[in-house]
Amino acid sequence: MKPANRESATLPRRATLTAADVMTPNPVSIRDYNSVEEAVAFLVDTGYSAAPVLDKAGRPVGVISRTDIVVYDRNKLLLPGSSPYYFETENLDDEQAGSRADTSPQVADLMTPAIYSVAPESPLDEVADRMLQLNVHRLFVVDSEGVLVGVISTLDLLRHLRP
Repeated sequence: MKPANRESATLPRRATLTAADVMTPNPVSIRDYNSVEEAVAFLVDTGYSAAPVLDKAGRPVGVISRTDIVVYDRNKLLLPGSSPYYFETENLDDEQAGSRADTSPQVADLMTPAIYSVAPESPLDEVADRMLQLNVHRLFVVDSEGVLVGVISTLDLLRHLRP
């Protein structure tokens, strides 16, 4: 008996999968009004490289990533003096921290103000094509009402390539 062709054995299954089948549901997120310090703690504590940013209504409005924070800090090196680095505020006493509270940047100030998304019913091949076209590591899954219901990472896609 001839061994089954691995590609033909997995292709029909992949062709029927949708974004909803491979997404991580209910992704953790951060609010646009959170401080950069909170975003750093959130990304470090969770181990995520990025997270969706939600507005007060709970709608996705952007993405905050470790890269966004590094770019912010690099710009602070080029233009020093306007506000402390995110890690410098930890050493301020209460009076100093209070006087800087109004100038501390929020997540909305650093985030990438774009949400690359797909619908839950999008076929997996379209999801992969969109990730490649946009050159991104994750896509958010948003329902017809604009509510964030999941996230698909490149690792999620790779997990479904294996039989």
